[in-house]
Amino acid sequence: MVVTLTPLEEKAYNLIKKAGNKGILQSELWRKLGINSKEGSRITLRLVKKGIVYREPVIHEGRRTYRLFIAKKLEEEIDISGFIDIPCFTCTEYVRCSEGGYLSPSTCPKLSLWLMDEARKVKEEHTL
Repeated sequence: MVVTLTPLEEKAYNLIKKAGNKGILQSELWRKLGINSKEGSRITLRLVKKGIVYREPVIHEGRRTYRLFIAKKLEEEIDISGFIDIPCFTCTEYVRCSEGGYLSPSTCPKLSLWLMDEARKVKEEHTL
């Protein structure tokens, strides 16, 4: 999933990211961006909606506000390449296969061959 950000959203994202595990108060973010609370709230909500930022309610100096944190890094992508070749995903008997059943992963010749091949690849990588 590719997330597109406006330049201001990207700047806000980078400031939140820079804050690290302690997060950043919404008001502090708006101040650093040089924008008012209305525009700041809109940007924050867009980042939350895109799933890259989350916010936690906090009391700061007697006022209710939010602390912002990075939900996931934009650079991170889930690598599923290692799972694509698992024979179970393309097996026509998948719906009838279950542990202990007539068709079972523990007795499947296709899965056994694939696992042996993967083990061989790992062994070769470690001997190089």
